Amino acid sequence: MKKNILVVDDSALMRRVICDIIDSESTFQAKDVCRDGLEAYEKLKTTTYDAVVLDVNMPRMDGLQLLEKLQQDGIKATIIMVSTLTTKDADVTIRAMELGAVDFITKPCNIIEAKSDEFRRRILQMLKAVIRSDDAKVQAGSQVQAQETAKGGPVKVPKKLERTGLSGKKVLVALACSTGGPKALQSVIPYLPADLNAPMILVQHMPIGFTKSMADRLNELSDIEVMEAKEGDVLKKGCVYVAPGGKHMEVKKQADGSHAIRLNSEPAIGGLRPCANVTYESLRTCGYDEVVCVVLTGMGSDGTGGILSLKQKKNIYVISQDAASCVVYGMPKAIAEAGVVDEVVPLTEIAHTIIKKVGVQ
Repeated sequence: MKKNILVVDDSALMRRVICDIIDSESTFQAKDVCRDGLEAYEKLKTTTYDAVVLDVNMPRMDGLQLLEKLQQDGIKATIIMVSTLTTKDADVTIRAMELGAVDFITKPCNIIEAKSDEFRRRILQMLKAVIRSDDAKVQAGSQVQAQETAKGGPVKVPKKLERTGLSGKKVLVALACSTGGPKALQSVIPYLPADLNAPMILVQHMPIGFTKSMADRLNELSDIEVMEAKEGDVLKKGCVYVAPGGKHMEVKKQADGSHAIRLNSEPAIGGLRPCANVTYESLRTCGYDEVVCVVLTGMGSDGTGGILSLKQKKNIYVISQDAASCVVYGMPKAIAEAGVVDEVVPLTEIAHTIIKKVGVQ
């Protein structure tokens, strides 16, 4: 049976292009189209779709307003945003993912880009990933719900924890995520204390500008300091450094024993820049006693090769998000299948697990 997709865009041309792309895949069909969020809201009140491709900027009710309305009314939908590459839309897109959108696709600037193989590939890849993941998680999700009911609800991470962790050791936390990551990170970073006994470096697959918006939003929500990394930033405990979109991020040990961020514009690896493998591999020569590697939701396997390479040179401890709480169980699955994961935990327990391992100052 084909998967039913709803397409929401105020441009008749974009609706046609996106529908043609969806219908070109034998397992999908563009079941319905809407010109704005208001039409989509009426559809979603009565009809369930396997996924929704939603534009950000529309008349009457835009994409953000639709997400807010769906959240208020408790209407569930798997929503992929389509966003232009502007600073304003980056902020809106980050907010959209807070409200439940699973991820976003960058909108073409013209009809030539819209009809390109690259745009087609991105849409179909995203739809396949989120729908396949949703299908695979039905049984796992029901098991998690049963566990949470038995516990009295989802695990809540306390703001302050007992001073535990690797006493006397110099530790770095290195986190990687992709599809579903911006929303997932809001269940992790705001629950880390300002006095975390380690710096954290973070690779999230996003375009230029979007990583800045994400870092700024996480910083607003958190006690720990969060920033988009800059060339030469010296790593400090209690700080999170987000790899900027369009740059690979490495960590290099300095002559004085400190560690600094190095950014480069080398070609994308597997279509990814930043690439988590590059970041993990750069840590092979670092001066940290142990690297705590954290892998969250995401398509593909980025991070696995770098972690395996890092393991050859350094003591590592690997924390992976479980399948049931992932938007896409790709990156965590890859590292789990590599056999180097030390703990697999639900998203709501990731922060707690990091703090238990690292401790506070």
